Amino acid sequence: MTDMIQAVLDSIVSFVWGPFFLIPLLLIVGVYLTVRLGGLQFRVLGHALWLALVRRTESEKGDTKGDISHYQALSTALAATVGVGNIAGVALAIGVGGPGALFWMWVTGILGMATKYSEALLGVKYRRPDTKGEMSGGPMFYLRHGFAEKFGPGSGGAKIGLVLGFLFAIFGAIASFGIGNMTQANAVAGQLESTFSVPTWLSGAVMVALVAAVILGGIKSIGRFAAGVVPFMIIAYVLASLLVLALYVTSIPSAIALVFTDAFTGTAAVGGFLGSAFIIAMQQGMARGMFSNESGLGTGGIAAAAAKTAHPVRQAMVSMTQTFIDTIIVVTMTGLVIIVTGAWYTENTGDGALMTNWAMSEAFGSLSPGLAPFGGYIVAISLMFFAFTTLVGWSYYGERCMDFLVGRWAVIPFRLLFVAVVFVGATTDLTVVWAFSDAANGLMAVPNLIGLLVLSGVITAETKKYFSDPDWRKPDLVDARRGTDS
Repeated sequence: MTDMIQAVLDSIVSFVWGPFFLIPLLLIVGVYLTVRLGGLQFRVLGHALWLALVRRTESEKGDTKGDISHYQALSTALAATVGVGNIAGVALAIGVGGPGALFWMWVTGILGMATKYSEALLGVKYRRPDTKGEMSGGPMFYLRHGFAEKFGPGSGGAKIGLVLGFLFAIFGAIASFGIGNMTQANAVAGQLESTFSVPTWLSGAVMVALVAAVILGGIKSIGRFAAGVVPFMIIAYVLASLLVLALYVTSIPSAIALVFTDAFTGTAAVGGFLGSAFIIAMQQGMARGMFSNESGLGTGGIAAAAAKTAHPVRQAMVSMTQTFIDTIIVVTMTGLVIIVTGAWYTENTGDGALMTNWAMSEAFGSLSPGLAPFGGYIVAISLMFFAFTTLVGWSYYGERCMDFLVGRWAVIPFRLLFVAVVFVGATTDLTVVWAFSDAANGLMAVPNLIGLLVLSGVITAETKKYFSDPDWRKPDLVDARRGTDS
């Protein structure tokens, strides 16, 4: 029976994340939004990074609503997206699709910035306070309220938006327990057991306590945790990767050249029809890239809705940097390490984590054989941090979905259940859960992408309105002068 369920789920996942459904849909929406926004991700990225990483907080002047700062909202989104996929998923994509897969990950990152911007803008614009006064937003809210605004309350369009909103919330709640909880806890426990011989039950018990300490306090607690831990873990991993690249500096130009040439010729497929290697590289790169940065899944709009801001566009720019950091920086680090060390063909075991482990160990071992184990420790510790923060970030996504589905009263029970499920994930074989989670994760994107297309006019109108102010690069001046949404 289990084998039958697994086979059915694998078929669903193959279709949902395959080359004929979600991948082209995400690509089309990303291109469409990029064109409608005039390539905004290229024009304002520098300012967006300044808002996110330097300014960090919104002025308290005017109608500023929300629960956490720009920076904490960004850190929460990064906590949920910078995860196992940035290490194991990237390596596996290159192992299966060849170095060209990294090029297609870059494509998803560039286009995904426009998608993430749009999700965040709508998430803030259509957010609503729950019965406790905390902000709730995301696809379920802009599908419901945005469609009602566009087509009229009680219209057929409004009813469709409500149905799509409920579908997103259902898939999101399911995914939060799977891809956002059990699989992450399992990854942490597995790494602790294989690297440091820690029993999975002990890892599970410790994680239960740590997760409870963070998420039972709600979004403010999650935001503080994410803002403190996420930058540290990303910087540490990037520095370790840069050290490896410094050791292989002479190989970097040829590695980058290989990424571009292999993107259109492919080296992974043996035999098959003409162009099959190219298709595999494109499919692997785009699927893993989208899975990593979550642009199009709608989760970015949920985190953005919690930010203290009176300007949907301003928070949208901040949220856009999450995709840049996740894909253009972190994914690139892993990809280049895998390529320059030759791990993608020398140690291609079909296990992405082992490939990255081998690459890091090989690099540190080249300095001194005694340093080789440290490469493995870096990967193991990074995986544990990445997986744990993903677990924490996804808890917020799940509770906001539950708030939409049944009301605020369900939030505390959800948090308690989420904490308990961590132990199950850490101590149980999750083959079926992985497949089920992948399917739910992908199906979240469908109603969200429909919403982005239908509400693209709202996105462009809000964007033009904001950037029509000649002082938009001076947010303090704008806030002092008007104090309300520009």
